[in-house]
Amino acid sequence: MRSFDLNLARVFVLLYETGSVTATAETLHVTQPTVSYSLGKLRRHFGDELFRRTGRGLTPTAGARRLYEPLQHALAEIDGTVRQADAFDPETMSGRFTIALSDLGETSLLPRLLAKARERAPRVSFTIQPLDVADAEGRLRRGELDAFVATPVLSSHRTVRIPLFQERYVGMVSADHPRVTGDSISLEALAAEQHATVHGPSGHAAPRTVLAAHGLLDRVAVEATRFSMLPYLLEQTDLIAVIPEYVGEVFTASHRLRLVRLPFEAEPVEVALYARHEASRSPSQRWLVQFMTEVLGKRVSPAQLPPSADR
Repeated sequence: MRSFDLNLARVFVLLYETGSVTATAETLHVTQPTVSYSLGKLRRHFGDELFRRTGRGLTPTAGARRLYEPLQHALAEIDGTVRQADAFDPETMSGRFTIALSDLGETSLLPRLLAKARERAPRVSFTIQPLDVADAEGRLRRGELDAFVATPVLSSHRTVRIPLFQERYVGMVSADHPRVTGDSISLEALAAEQHATVHGPSGHAAPRTVLAAHGLLDRVAVEATRFSMLPYLLEQTDLIAVIPEYVGEVFTASHRLRLVRLPFEAEPVEVALYARHEASRSPSQRWLVQFMTEVLGKRVSPAQLPPSADR
């Protein structure tokens, strides 16, 4: 320990989680040469290369993977001890957070998040960016995002996945649909209707997968990239769409639409929050993750939202 600076442990953990000298330097507010120098000291101390450069950034060696958990745990314990003196007070402090959401998230989750933020953190503001699951984790590691919400299970040792809630799927049609008149639909009737579906970078592919599993892709009349177009489309046509139930409840609260039970059990999808590891978060980011987990982890009826938040 006489030859090992505790700051080296923090450099190691951040390099492991971000896979980037640049992101580590920005998080620690030091220069990139300083991080590179610290990495050299770490390599000499442990007698291991620790990280190899690849097309995806720094990839940890087997030795680094063995070191990560105990060092990360030790830093988390230290951070927890001193956090009282380095806390973020949302009632008095300002902050701007950048979050990536799909259009479903913008429609159903963002109003809830902002309504609670106005109550608890009046000086906090948000920048919302479109979710692209292909690069969301990379942007999170580089510090371009503070958090994102997604349904695909993205496995990376550099990010943390925090489950929020599960969604089941329902059908959605116009309120005065000429043939779908009850609160459920048979498989035969579903196959006879034409469908609207969504396929895009947000990664919410389950509705289209459901149709494919029942041989109904040839019944798709329109395929778009955003779920937010569905209420306007279905109000004016006799199409049907498979959609997450909570989002459907939000849509039917403000459009002439109805939800119907599907004739089969579709695998529920889990909506999750993604963030950097706790030891890599700033005090304000720690508050944000706790706040989002608490607010978005509860199912709330659209009727319970404040009037200013459901528009």
